[in-house]
Amino acid sequence: MCGIVGVVGKSNAAEILLQGLKRLEYRGYDSAGIALLNEGGTLEQVRAEGKIARLEEALAAHPVSGITGIGHTRWATHGIPSTANAHPHRAGTVALVHNGIIENHQALRSELSAAGCVFSSETDTEVIPHLIHTLLKKGKTPQEAVSACLKRLEGAYALAIIFADHPDLMIGARKGSPLAVGYASDKTVYLGSDALALAPFCERVTYLEEGDMVVIEGRDVHIFNHDGQSVRRQAHTITSESAEAEKGDYPHFMLKEIFEQPRVLAETISAFLSQEDNPLPNLTIPLEDIERVTLVACGTSYYAALVARHLLERYAHVSTAVDIASEFRYRRPVMPKNGVAIFISQSGETADTLAALRYARSAGQHTVALVNVRESSMAMEADSMLYTRAGREIGVASTKAFTTQLAALAALTLTLGRKRGAISEKDYKEAAHALGEVTDLAEKVLALEPEIQRLAEALKDTRDMFYIGRGTSYAIAYEGALKMKEISYIHAEAYAAGELKHGPLALISDNVPVLVIAPQDELFDKTASNLQETAARGGKIVLLSNAQGHRQLGDLVAEGLVMPDCHPLIAPILYVIPLQLLAYHIAVLRGTDVDQPRNLAKSVTVE
Repeated sequence: MCGIVGVVGKSNAAEILLQGLKRLEYRGYDSAGIALLNEGGTLEQVRAEGKIARLEEALAAHPVSGITGIGHTRWATHGIPSTANAHPHRAGTVALVHNGIIENHQALRSELSAAGCVFSSETDTEVIPHLIHTLLKKGKTPQEAVSACLKRLEGAYALAIIFADHPDLMIGARKGSPLAVGYASDKTVYLGSDALALAPFCERVTYLEEGDMVVIEGRDVHIFNHDGQSVRRQAHTITSESAEAEKGDYPHFMLKEIFEQPRVLAETISAFLSQEDNPLPNLTIPLEDIERVTLVACGTSYYAALVARHLLERYAHVSTAVDIASEFRYRRPVMPKNGVAIFISQSGETADTLAALRYARSAGQHTVALVNVRESSMAMEADSMLYTRAGREIGVASTKAFTTQLAALAALTLTLGRKRGAISEKDYKEAAHALGEVTDLAEKVLALEPEIQRLAEALKDTRDMFYIGRGTSYAIAYEGALKMKEISYIHAEAYAAGELKHGPLALISDNVPVLVIAPQDELFDKTASNLQETAARGGKIVLLSNAQGHRQLGDLVAEGLVMPDCHPLIAPILYVIPLQLLAYHIAVLRGTDVDQPRNLAKSVTVE
């Protein structure tokens, strides 16, 4: 949930660390800091609560320099956001930064305190440098001390560690949180939690695998697996990371990413339809024998799973269950013998979803990772991978990653339906053609932005909002409400439209806008009936429907957007785009931090 950057043996280490941390701001954070080691073995650190600009001010007031260093952006878990709780943390000759959570930190803290260690923060992280320093004092080498320390840690971590008496040494390790080694043309070596942080400095990057430890000595890199054996990991060329980290002419990354959707949707759909005869080459279960598909995800990806359940059961005639990843494994779900479990995550590092994947594998499921990062933990651990082509998404509130997930799941559904004989050739061709039209129709929806801006002006001062829909639109209502909460901080709730009369109607009044998502599908008349119930109680209706829908319901509607006609398969993709834009423009009008909303992180790598 936070960011790590490190460099070994570079004279302008402080400048590099700051630049790398700025590229990691999108992940979400509430404090930042760096630690530097100079050639004389002096270890200095500077930390600050708040944004990196505060860290820069602190560095200007107290300049430091060094040739080896580590930097960190922290998202608070244990301990409030403060300078004392900011990373790096230090004990004796050891300084380190940490992503993740150490679950047994209280027991370790008690043990170390009893041995004379003095703690200066509330964090779980601080036990790690104290433990390593204690082991060093017993005569262990840095590598031996880190190895022994890792064996005692329970939980998740990505670590970058430096030592005052070893100015050209850095040790990294990962378990449950990503970490990458970067290689520059001048042989300088870097560490980062994200290839994006390393892109300006490196040409190649190696992603550590689960349980790996890396020892960087000057320009030499040695990687060891969880058994302590020396291993080689593949290096990948960094290509478009830098370009995707620039906003261009857009005021925010989120707006840029919303407008990138036609392109990335086209790339994702084209890739899937081109491999329609073999979408899952590693699938060990014949498609006709699949008893159930289980979809597991968190947050926005969970809403993509809700859409997919509807599509899979309707078009592929396969029983489908959907679970929130953070709840999934704790109820010990019974998994069918011939089951396929699909795990959806933009980053492929979401801690709850990764843990759920491991549970499903242990339960004999064929696991599939639907991710936007090929080298992610989920992609490497799953039996099969489905790759969305959203490109780098910087804004914390997901937009293009979500719609490419929907596109990939729609394409997969059609293929399964065809292979299982659940959909006729005629209906398949019609639906596939509709998928191919998504790009053009998405452009038409984006052209509604001036109307959406006007609607945002009308709604910006509201305190509460409802979103309702049926079928796939029920899931899109959830996603629309989430976007509004995430970036505008307006209280927004979503309901299946038929559920309003079971309680929520009590909250309807003339100052509560109700956004009704009603594409012209088989459920339109049912949604229209729920809309009338709402209007009868004074609700301010904002309707998203096609021209025919507006003709039928126009007398009840206070505001609305006329959407293009579309096939039901692609309606979820198209109808979420104006909800993204509406949340964005309301957030801008309310003056919130659109790309980095308060309290949130881009990639949730802790439970």
